[in-house]
Amino acid sequence: MTDTAARTDTYTKFVRSAPGKLIAKQVGLPRPSTLPRRGDRPEPVLGPVVVLGDSAGAEQITRDLLGQGIDVRRRFDELRSVGSVVAVLDEISTPADLGRILLPLSGAMRSLAPGARVVTISRPARGEDPARDAARGGVEGFLRSLAHEMRGGATANGILVRDGVDLDAPGVTGALRFLLSARSAFVTGQFLTVSTADGSRTADLAKPLAGRTALVTGAARGIGAAIARTLAADGAQLVVLDVPGAGTELSRLANDLRAVPVQLDVTSDGAGDRLVAFLRERGLSLDIAVLNAGITRDKLFANMTPERWVPVLAVNISSQITLTQALIEAGDVLGDQPRVVSLASTSGIAGNRGQTNYAASKAGVIAFVGALAARLESIGGTANAVAPGFIETEMTAKMPALTREVARRLNSLQQGGLPVDVAEAIAFLASDEAGGLRGETLRVCGQNMVGK
Repeated sequence: MTDTAARTDTYTKFVRSAPGKLIAKQVGLPRPSTLPRRGDRPEPVLGPVVVLGDSAGAEQITRDLLGQGIDVRRRFDELRSVGSVVAVLDEISTPADLGRILLPLSGAMRSLAPGARVVTISRPARGEDPARDAARGGVEGFLRSLAHEMRGGATANGILVRDGVDLDAPGVTGALRFLLSARSAFVTGQFLTVSTADGSRTADLAKPLAGRTALVTGAARGIGAAIARTLAADGAQLVVLDVPGAGTELSRLANDLRAVPVQLDVTSDGAGDRLVAFLRERGLSLDIAVLNAGITRDKLFANMTPERWVPVLAVNISSQITLTQALIEAGDVLGDQPRVVSLASTSGIAGNRGQTNYAASKAGVIAFVGALAARLESIGGTANAVAPGFIETEMTAKMPALTREVARRLNSLQQGGLPVDVAEAIAFLASDEAGGLRGETLRVCGQNMVGK
């Protein structure tokens, strides 16, 4: 089982009890549903799956799912319970096409099982054909609104496939597999764009990162430790890095995972060169680099000081630039088709009161992965980011109680996420199947009510 129960907040525990459920229903209070995660729902896809759409792409998706041994239907007829819905809208040409494909789902909404998944597959607008672009743009409004209406821990997400990329490309099948799985429990109302047909299908779904070496910075505790444990569970060999002050926790994690520990301040002079030298001494070549190290020094901007501003920018974004620069320039410490995954934040998308320094650093991360993706493309590499929303960590546990409680409820799933939710998204972006995703920022936030 996951650590969901152990990390569930007091309010959620209460409203899930018999008396709490009754009171919450009578008063109209939020009633967060249990989110099945990987340990709770091991099957890769919750069936039966209904595939909507009449295009050749819909047939491709149907054949792919059937090839995985999944129960696939083309209509909702006689189904009392529906596990997943895939709406394929890749060939829509006018807004009228939206209703033709999507309206059958309306009558089946109450049949969706707890923890169900709805995924749309469509093309992004190109600014060429007004009617077609209006239809394509309409998919986004539909999907984001539908995500607000999902109940019982169900989610709704979308995949945008660039024109010229077939729907059987590894990036499409990989994104669909992730969004249909329990690994995307805290991802809803989001779109992933598959830009190229690059990448390859994962041969071993149980160990998709087998044979890969991954670096995780800021790994000693919290989200960093969850990332390391998830990558290790997926088969990766780990290099875990953190500051010398976290040496005890880092050593304990390294022992648990049989990982290689590195004590290094990523903001120190020559940190990138020292990391390269360390990797060379150990004969290690990185296939994956997860740039997770981060800090906060919150204060209203009117009271902001250099002591609060400079360290946040240095750790959260400048260190990512210098480390990746050193790894790329070294030439011999990155494997073929490297995957870089950076930690951004929803604060970098929507801003947050008292976090001008933090939001600036995280917005910088989002722009950074876009530029880095273009640089890595020539060697078959990718760079993407994950932007967590409210996640139950030691840091958020120190927030004022009322602020923390409000923050938990300001998303469509009405609860905080867990560190493992962020880790699962990173593991997907680090996989072979994510080779078609370039410069993406995937929000793991339960569809925060702020931002997009």
